Amino acid sequence: MTHGRAEAIAHGAATIVNAIALGQGAAFGVDLWTKAEVTLTDETAIISGEIISDPAESTLLIEKTVSRVFQYFGVETSFGARVKTSSNIPIARGLKSSSAAANSVALATVAALTKELDDLAVINLGVDAAFNAKVTVTGAFDDACASYFGGVVVTDNLDRKILQRYPLPDDLTVLFHVPAKKSYTGDSDVSKLAMVKPFVQSAFEEAKKGNFWMALTLNGILYSSALGYDNSVATEALSAGALAAGLCGKGPAVTAVVPDEKIDAVKAVMRNHEGDVIETHFNGQKAGVVT
Repeated sequence: MTHGRAEAIAHGAATIVNAIALGQGAAFGVDLWTKAEVTLTDETAIISGEIISDPAESTLLIEKTVSRVFQYFGVETSFGARVKTSSNIPIARGLKSSSAAANSVALATVAALTKELDDLAVINLGVDAAFNAKVTVTGAFDDACASYFGGVVVTDNLDRKILQRYPLPDDLTVLFHVPAKKSYTGDSDVSKLAMVKPFVQSAFEEAKKGNFWMALTLNGILYSSALGYDNSVATEALSAGALAAGLCGKGPAVTAVVPDEKIDAVKAVMRNHEGDVIETHFNGQKAGVVT
């Protein structure tokens, strides 16, 4: 019996305002990617995932995403699936690896079933799966939308609504400082964030007005202090000419948005800290099925 197979790609994202404190957030798309290949099988209810780029990582999110899509279409007793993902997004550093994985797996599963769904329905199935897999505290709807649509999104994560979308300029570069240590969002101590909530609200208001870089920098200072991270990578990046710099997600990676003429100077200060530096650009491309 021949079975459906499909491949999809979704891009990475970076935090402007982390939604954990408010239930509202903002994020922007970056040109890192995750690809998922889904093959349907006859082994009903058996969903096996493999992360080719990081084989030791848990595949629970992949399995939960496929099973959410199967449930949505009422085919969970008809099919199983084999899923392979590969990605250049470092996992569990705050760089939205799970949002990109959920989006690409959901898209590929829908396509393998030869079904169609609108964009927000696909995103929501991935967000549901992220809750089921316990890889998120807020549902990461902001990250999921930035990963899926590209550009800037400002969202209400509790109501799963996009409040605003903005395009991004193309003359800026994104640098990530990525420490070796992983940090899983499911393990976050959310109680520590109550004290910064009113200040995060200010950062969110700035993001809504389109002042993304001020919002990103302020958000980074607030979450670094609440979560106990040293903010020096970000402050040094700003001194070296970054327009914005701050903690990505709940860390430990730090994002810097940099004008092209300052790339070398910002990279140099980031390299004084242990970890890798990744250079990428904004992404404005929508997630999609690879034909």
